Amino acid sequence: MNRNLIKWQLLITILLGVLILPQTLMAQKYKWLAAGSFHNWFSEMGCEIEVGRSSSANQQDGAQWPAILPYQDIQAAKGFWIGCRNFTDERGDFYEYKLVTVGPRSKGFGEFYPQKLELVSRFSKPTVFVDGILTYEKNIEIDRIDETIAPDMMVVNVTNTLLGLTMERKIMQFSTPGHDNYMIMEYTFTNTGNIDNDDEIELPNNTLEDVWFFYQYRWAPCFQTRYIIGNGTGWGMNTMHDWVGDGLDDVYGVPQEYREYNGKKLRAVWAWHGYFPDKVVSYDNIGGPIWRPFAPYVADYDTIGRLGATQFIGALTLHADKSTTDKSDDPEQPRTTGWYGSDLPETGPNSDPYNVQEMQKRYNWAQYGHMNPRHAWAVVPSGKFETQKTGANIDVGAPRSGKPGGFSAGAGYGPYTIGPGESIRIVIVEAVNGLSTRKAIEIGQLHKRGFIDDVTKNRWVLSGKDSLFKTFRNAIDNYLSGYQIERPPKPPKVFNVVGGGDRIKLNWEVFDEENLKGFRIYRMRGQYNNPLQEPVLIAELDNTARSFDDLTPVRGVAYYYYIQSVGLNGLASSRYWTQTYDPAFLKRPQGTRLDQIRVAPNPYIISAEEGRLRFPGSGTRETDKLAFFNIPGQCTIKIYTETGELIKTIEHNDGSGDEFWYATTSSNQVVVSGVYIAVIEVTQDIYDNQTGELLFKKGDKKTLKFVVIR
Repeated sequence: MNRNLIKWQLLITILLGVLILPQTLMAQKYKWLAAGSFHNWFSEMGCEIEVGRSSSANQQDGAQWPAILPYQDIQAAKGFWIGCRNFTDERGDFYEYKLVTVGPRSKGFGEFYPQKLELVSRFSKPTVFVDGILTYEKNIEIDRIDETIAPDMMVVNVTNTLLGLTMERKIMQFSTPGHDNYMIMEYTFTNTGNIDNDDEIELPNNTLEDVWFFYQYRWAPCFQTRYIIGNGTGWGMNTMHDWVGDGLDDVYGVPQEYREYNGKKLRAVWAWHGYFPDKVVSYDNIGGPIWRPFAPYVADYDTIGRLGATQFIGALTLHADKSTTDKSDDPEQPRTTGWYGSDLPETGPNSDPYNVQEMQKRYNWAQYGHMNPRHAWAVVPSGKFETQKTGANIDVGAPRSGKPGGFSAGAGYGPYTIGPGESIRIVIVEAVNGLSTRKAIEIGQLHKRGFIDDVTKNRWVLSGKDSLFKTFRNAIDNYLSGYQIERPPKPPKVFNVVGGGDRIKLNWEVFDEENLKGFRIYRMRGQYNNPLQEPVLIAELDNTARSFDDLTPVRGVAYYYYIQSVGLNGLASSRYWTQTYDPAFLKRPQGTRLDQIRVAPNPYIISAEEGRLRFPGSGTRETDKLAFFNIPGQCTIKIYTETGELIKTIEHNDGSGDEFWYATTSSNQVVVSGVYIAVIEVTQDIYDNQTGELLFKKGDKKTLKFVVIR
């Protein structure tokens, strides 16, 4: 297969992807890591590009923290480029500059050739059921169990490149408390001479010269506040970037505690939600305060002032080989750090691995060196970021030219010489931390009520940097220990939650009882991801327990649970292993007479106070429901308007005496005010389990009237 054929394949792939099959041909396989509080997806191509999972994905997609809350995505795009000098291809054609790209928008087709993408786990994923139905938020499919791996879960990704350089990356996730909000990524780049493992492709015996590995991060904390503070925040137009370890620490007066830890020089870039000047809100918006009601992606009740974007996200270099023969860490890597216009031509989707001029421009980004000033200091030269009133999207000169839709951070590692069979290893940790949800609520409320000023609020937000560096230090300790941190016990292997007549029953199975002290069970009402509600500890049990009956639920209220295994070392397994994402309800036994059936609330008043004339649920759909109580265990409920129009049919067949209707028609239209009629018809003969008495005959009916007031 020659170079011209490769070029034609690339062209045909692009044309088909754009014109014919964008959802199938151009789709990339990906895997989620979601065992800790920090969740992200990883592509088989070797980098997570903008809108990379599908064309329908949100621009902010991935790097979710704390992932239990809704819309916490911080990642807008990542990019990864490899460049070299004096390259000879399989036809003998010489290139002064050769560079392959995947991301921030380039899909990498024709430049990166995926070989492997697998999810490896130390143990099988726990199975969690609610009323016999598997419950999950992300579909985590484990490819292989390996009890010997250090992390709890690991993505193994191998891809060849047009340079004949094979990349293997291992993305490791831990669920140990204090270590569950970072992921360690080990990259090994080997000069194999392989492109796509097609035996027809023969590259010359290239020694790759002046090789640079260039990473880009387009961060935008965070998706939930995008349409509150301003749409441009979703592009990172207000994202602030800062660095340490780039040779400029003396210039910016960086304290020693941020320069070195445990004998390692700290080399990191991080970002936060800075000031957005395109005024959508009237208040200081650093940290994303939520004041506006009825905002997209925010529940109506969540307008107390909670700081919705306090995340600090960053990437820290743990190791970079000095050379292919000296595998010690080079403290001067990365040798390039900087900030780049996220909408410049170089970041676009149209990379060409045969255009020397284009490749040289991108190569120059990678080998540019350390940019001065750092981005945050170019925006606020005083470094008093708590008083920032200048937009982060500033006018700058080359190579950051123009005024694009925000800036991305970059890091370049090189130059390396890599001969046939030789390799380079780079280890990076991506981490996130910031104010706790409780603190974000407390500080946000004080700010909205006028008890603290903007500067005080912003200092609290900026304290997230300290939290991020604490996470960096935890990751360094883990890495230097050879990934030998203490582990919690394995979570329960199976967790069942079943709504019963007078209780909600929980039972579980365990992997093993080694180092197991006991269990903790937590519960939330109405919603599993309500930021204004903390999980309530409802039981602490010893290691022999395998079941628990929750006797305190209120009928008609949705409940969510998770169980933690607690070890003899005091560590508890991650919430994310056993969290239920579907509601469990207290279900009364079926009624015994038709005249016992009732509708509640009646009248159903939409504007009524939650918890009195409506079910509790804190702004979720659980508040917008009516209940049919004491019904037969097997029946059909048909709901009509007063004029006789059938608008909804509900098949009830779980054997309980409860069923709920969310006040919508069969076409999902919200019903209007008026009188409605429910006809309940028994669908099979029903007998008393104890006495054998016939309770209901098939075809028995009961008609009820109720009122909806909006």
